[in-house]
This record gives sequence, structure tokens and C-alpha cells, in this order.
Amino acid sequence: MTTATSGTKRIEVDSLTRRFGQSTAVDAVSFTVEPGRMTGFVGGNGAGKTTTMRMIMGVLGIHEGEVRWDGRPIGLRDRASFGYMPEERGLYPKQPVLDQLIYLGQLRGMTRKDASNEATALLERFDLGGRLKDKLESLSLGNQQRVQVAAALLHRPTALILDEPFSGLDPAAVDSMVGLLRERTRDGVPVLFSSHQLDLVDRLCDSLVVLAHGTVRAAGTSDELRARGPRRHRLTTDGDAGWLRGQPGVDVIDVAGNSAVIEFTADSAREQTVRAAVDRGLREFSPIVPTLSEIFREAVQ
Repeated sequence: MTTATSGTKRIEVDSLTRRFGQSTAVDAVSFTVEPGRMTGFVGGNGAGKTTTMRMIMGVLGIHEGEVRWDGRPIGLRDRASFGYMPEERGLYPKQPVLDQLIYLGQLRGMTRKDASNEATALLERFDLGGRLKDKLESLSLGNQQRVQVAAALLHRPTALILDEPFSGLDPAAVDSMVGLLRERTRDGVPVLFSSHQLDLVDRLCDSLVVLAHGTVRAAGTSDELRARGPRRHRLTTDGDAGWLRGQPGVDVIDVAGNSAVIEFTADSAREQTVRAAVDRGLREFSPIVPTLSEIFREAVQ
């Protein structure tokens, strides 16, 4: 089987805008999905993630802006080489699992034999090797999700656009999916996926795009986003930490007994505060690394 490879090709989303009547669902959204990297697309319900993905895939028209692939406007043949997993699953409930994956593979230009071999291998990776002849509707919702993921990966796509691919998957299936995605990124495939599971996005993704009310609120690697967030510290002394409330240039976020979470509002306050803490029996002074959930909340406020 001859497979397409993306090499160093990237997806560039440039000022995408989409309106529904008088409402702007996506407003000048821009970001890049780099080759060989997983980009997490996060945001609350109605943020515009699905609409953006549909515009990338050509399912929805673009009112303003452009999608580029390999530095040029994306075309129909380019999109046909992508793997796409939509929000609304599109498989046939009364068709046997393997038969419909073979059919979908043939629609993508695969031979029947290649489609059968690749589909069987993917289903075995998802522990569905014994369910090849079963109708889709006979599977649990989680197993139906596995089949949908296999359909997106079947034809060795040059890029992957996956809308909530981990929804409904148990931990074992998540691990299998992660392994498959990492194999694709090692081949240079750019991967964009949306998810509400922020801990999973934080663990998997090389880059993040945070969307709220149709606009990009933050974008970058996890480390870059953490560096832009509030720089908080935990300070613990021998006595009650309430004295920090009167310390110049210090914003006290929380106090619990002899420990406090603080932010410095003036550069000079750090040294002065540490000196004062030493006089009170300093036990701990350490930076607090924000979680992705905290970064997300800060970005969308």
C-alpha cells in the first residue's frame, strides 16, 4: 500500500470567521498546527471549536479568512487526504464493523485488500478483533467510538482533525489511541483535536489553543502558557502568615495558618518579603506551577 506523508506540511488557520445570521460564531481565529505535533483545541461549550474544525475540513463555508496547507490555500484533494472525526458520528449502525470500514477505505482510494488489512489491524489495536462481523449498533458506545477513531485513521491521513476523540473511551482505549496518534506524529502528521479533558490535553499536547466566545484567548505550548499566567508563590513561616496582608507589593490570594499563596505586584516586594519571612522563621518559599485548568479559567475570564 502506498501511503501519503505530510513531511513538514502544516495547517495554517488565518483569521477564520463564520456567522450564523446576526451571530458571529467564530471571529478572526488564527493558529497553526505544526507537522509532527499534537495541538489541543480547548474551550467551553459553544466556544466555536467544532465550527472551526468544520471550516478547516470544508464542511462549513468560510465567511472570512483562509486555511492553508503546505503554505498555499487548502484544496479539495488536500482535505480528502485528511483524517476527520466529526462531532456527530457518521457510521452506519446496522452494518458490520469491518465491512463499513472497508467501504470507507475504498472511498479514500484504498484497495479492498489494503482497507481490510488496515481496518483489521486498527480494530485489533482497540481490542475489537473479535467483533469484526458484528453490527455497529451491537457495540457499546465506547466501542462504537473506537470504530469511529479507526475510520479516521484508516487511510494513513496526511493530517488529523479530531473532534472529541477521547469521549466515552475507557483508560485502556485512551492509551491505545494515544499510541496511534504518537505513531502518526512521529511520521510528521499534524494533529488537531478538541477535548474537555484538560488533564489529558495537558499530558498529550505539544501546543494548545484556548477558544472562548469564538475568539482565541491563548495559544502556545503548555510551558509558554504557564509562563504567561500569574506567578504565584507559597510562603510558609513559623507563625501565622496573616502578616503578609500588610506587606507592600504583595497580593495575598489565600492564607491557611502559617502558609499563604501570594503574588508580587511590585518587583522590589519579593526581596523585602523574603527578608521579612526569614525574620519570622521561613520554612518554605516556592513557585506554584499553574495547572492547565487554572490557565484555562484565567484565559476565558
